[in-house]
Amino acid sequence: MNTNFLKLSGVLALTAFAQSARAELKWEQTSVDLRPAFNDKQAVAHFKYENVGNTPIHFKSVHASCGCTTAQTQNEQVAPGQKGEITATFNIGGRTGTQVKTVTVQTDDPEPSTIVLTLKAVITPLLEFQPTLVYWQNGEEPKPKIITAKANKDAAIKKLDVASSTPDFTAKVDAGSAPNEFRISVQPRDTTKAVYATLTIKPDSPANTGNMFAAAARVMPPAPTNKSTLSTIRHDPATPTPTAGSPRQ
Repeated sequence: MNTNFLKLSGVLALTAFAQSARAELKWEQTSVDLRPAFNDKQAVAHFKYENVGNTPIHFKSVHASCGCTTAQTQNEQVAPGQKGEITATFNIGGRTGTQVKTVTVQTDDPEPSTIVLTLKAVITPLLEFQPTLVYWQNGEEPKPKIITAKANKDAAIKKLDVASSTPDFTAKVDAGSAPNEFRISVQPRDTTKAVYATLTIKPDSPANTGNMFAAAARVMPPAPTNKSTLSTIRHDPATPTPTAGSPRQ
């Protein structure tokens, strides 16, 4: 029998076996967008997978990108046809805005062996302010200026209390032009002197949570004045300054 034919047959058999004995972990999605409620403590993402190959797959490691996020898988080994999920839990704490956390997963699935899962949480704060600072130029007419406060729609805030750290400013609160909106009117008593104040803002909801926010008001100092002192040297025309070539008497 031809030895080359035997070698070729062996190679083809091994190739066919390798193709038939394959592992493949298929993910339902590798990125999850979440919008936690204002009083949620955690945001949890579920990344579902399935072994669509015909050999087992093993998880080598599952690591979250930071200490505020944990990740765990249901199984260390995924049999052919088996489904499961990796759960990523982000501890919100006092964070607001868009938070992006990742989980890096390594398996013995050859292609690919590393997958990065992404959890994105958009956290709406209890209150948002625009602007956070109002100010007056020195000597400007002391008219009120407005800070707009927008409340989280799920917080059911009906009232804001505002206190100034100094008596140089007064503040009052009225309903805004849109739902869940407040207008904080801030006015200085005098704009002839520089002064700064912190405005402490406390909502009536959630009750007994002690949530407080801060804005600021300021009267600017007077603009600096630039004075140029010009020195002139005057010479008596009757006694001219001697020069190097002038004869001495």
